[in-house]
Amino acid sequence: MSSRTPKKIAVLLGGPSTEREVSLSSGRECAAALRTAGFDVVEIDAGVDLVERLKLAKPDAVFNALHGRWCEDGVVQGVLEWLRIPYTHSGVLASATAMDKQKTKDIYRAHGLPFVESVLASKSQIEAAHVLPPPYVVKPYDEGSSVGIYMVMEGDSPPTLAADLPDLMMVETYAPGRELTTAVLGTRALTVTDIVVDGWYDYASKYEVDGSIHVIPANLPDDIFQACMDYAVRAHDALGCRGLSRTDYRWDESRGLDGLILLETNTQPGMTPTSLAPEQAASCGISFPDLMTWMIEDASCNR
Repeated sequence: MSSRTPKKIAVLLGGPSTEREVSLSSGRECAAALRTAGFDVVEIDAGVDLVERLKLAKPDAVFNALHGRWCEDGVVQGVLEWLRIPYTHSGVLASATAMDKQKTKDIYRAHGLPFVESVLASKSQIEAAHVLPPPYVVKPYDEGSSVGIYMVMEGDSPPTLAADLPDLMMVETYAPGRELTTAVLGTRALTVTDIVVDGWYDYASKYEVDGSIHVIPANLPDDIFQACMDYAVRAHDALGCRGLSRTDYRWDESRGLDGLILLETNTQPGMTPTSLAPEQAASCGISFPDLMTWMIEDASCNR
């Protein structure tokens, strides 16, 4: 950066959600990269005193490295709008919509994007009988990082759900195939990653060392690769996302293009240097500090 006084950036990390540890890891990496890029950085563990700490810090912009409920569902974004502090990633409406997986599918449907069918059901309904024919997946409709997911296969009994899960859950038809993902930066789809796992892509596969292998760019037929790139931008735009997002897919090779379906769009993807979106940026020649700089320059409010 130039000799002028560097911008002061508050990195929000931690928070009260079930994804706190993921956010702490993301936030520390982002803060380090922003310092490398020449910014004056303060790290704020977001809690009930968030407003007071932001007023005390007086940042020029906020890098939002929070994950999970309350943190990426429009709530913190609303606080930042009220304080008139520019912030990274998507605004209030896009954040709230994308965090609600059922509402996201409504948006996909309206814009002609392929998705897997699902219903919302109470825990008592899910535990009493199969809400959908197996195989299917039970998961919270407003959480991320594969928290609270149950796989129910053919021949399985209805699942017994953990007591701390919300009463209303999503029951989703199981989509077989490969795990693919594409990040969008601004208006540009970056590339496609093939996520190779032993079993299914659960919390451990996402965050433990050697939990998964990322093949980047994915070795795919050209029509599948280009469809992933196209769908990611269309989902980003349809949801009203800003900055960086990431759309996840399953692809059943036996069905060709008809076997490619969208699972969800993440408005605040993981942000360690080896996370999927920064890894894609690096494959496109964008270093982690440069990615952080781009996102700060893209930060805004009133969106």
